[in-house]
Amino acid sequence: MNILVKALIAAASAFCAVTSASAAPYPERPIRLIVPFAPGGTVNLIARVLAQRLSESVGQPVVVENKPGAGGTIGADLVAKAPPDGYTLLLASSSHQTFHPLLYKNLPYDASKAFAQVALFASVPNVLVVSTALPAKNVKELIALSKSGGKKLFMGSAGNGSVNQMVGELFQLKTGTAFEHVPFKGAGPAATDLLAGQIDLMFVNLPNVLPQIQSGKIRALAIAGDRRAASLPDVPTMAEAGVPEVVVDSWAGVLAPAATPKPIVDRLSAEINKLARQKSTADSLAVQGVVPLPGTPADYAALVRFETQRWGEVIKKGNITID
Repeated sequence: MNILVKALIAAASAFCAVTSASAAPYPERPIRLIVPFAPGGTVNLIARVLAQRLSESVGQPVVVENKPGAGGTIGADLVAKAPPDGYTLLLASSSHQTFHPLLYKNLPYDASKAFAQVALFASVPNVLVVSTALPAKNVKELIALSKSGGKKLFMGSAGNGSVNQMVGELFQLKTGTAFEHVPFKGAGPAATDLLAGQIDLMFVNLPNVLPQIQSGKIRALAIAGDRRAASLPDVPTMAEAGVPEVVVDSWAGVLAPAATPKPIVDRLSAEINKLARQKSTADSLAVQGVVPLPGTPADYAALVRFETQRWGEVIKKGNITID
């Protein structure tokens, strides 16, 4: 066999190997689902439900990894810089493509260009809770306490730029109150300090604190939604409490690195939307007080545009900045 023939055979073999690899079905190995907050928060709870059901649906393990810090930007940055192959995904909160670009001066990624929007998955109501040591028994009394000029009130959150903080900022703007913001590395640690009386109040996703509310360890003053929570029928909405402008549901969706091939994005979007529409998924989420929110990449993009405009106005009027 001459040298030319050997070279042609080698080249053909290499081409076949590359073609075979590129045609390999997705996914063919485990998928990482990055949660950019500490364990114990609502996004983490949603991630566990999604990971289990997506694993069953695609036939590969979907492994949840918590990467908390900087209001969720550390985990987001990890995904933004990951290989765009569909094997590293972000379970993002509503902050990642709405608040963060407006608040952070030096984000390590361009939130509008670093990600491919894959699918929406779930939403959850926020609730205003206070320490039982605080004398305020309702929203009206909390507002009066804040304006009395006495004790400074400390408001916890899942971190700078988190949904928790922004709901609190909206509340302060609409009521003329003033709280001292205390950021944590997740809603779970913040709730722990609320239980211990180290902070006075939080605006937080309901699943994070539902057991503590029901056991009387903390006090719920109002649901920041357009209807009462089925699990807390005696807790009024913000509108019923006299603050109708504070209606904020948190939502979670899946993002991938921007250059992820469209067939992979489409496959993931179809699978996640299928799961979000299943009754078994709704039942699993309902245990945590969460509601399915199926949505295509186009739906995701439209929601981001709406939320960006809404929160841009709040941030401007409140003169809110984060270094």
